[in-house]
Amino acid sequence: MGPALLTAAIIIAVWIIRTAVRELRRPGSASAEWAFLRDPRALGTGAAAACPLGVLGWLQAGAEGLVWALLAAALVTYAVSKLRSE
Repeated sequence: MGPALLTAAIIIAVWIIRTAVRELRRPGSASAEWAFLRDPRALGTGAAAACPLGVLGWLQAGAEGLVWALLAAALVTYAVSKLRSE
């Protein structure tokens, strides 16, 4: 496993651990944290970001670029959902 994949895995693990710690402090907060997965507009925006990023990532770095593109698309989805909820 290359360093880029390991870094992406660490970022995802930190995101999940942060959610778990918040859930322990405030029960029910995890569903609010991951509500972006139920927001159709945010998911559409994330999918729109994933397509060009995935192609560019694949062309530039192969599978590692694709992993980073999917992580970036997930963060775009999260950001769009948070902006809409405010």
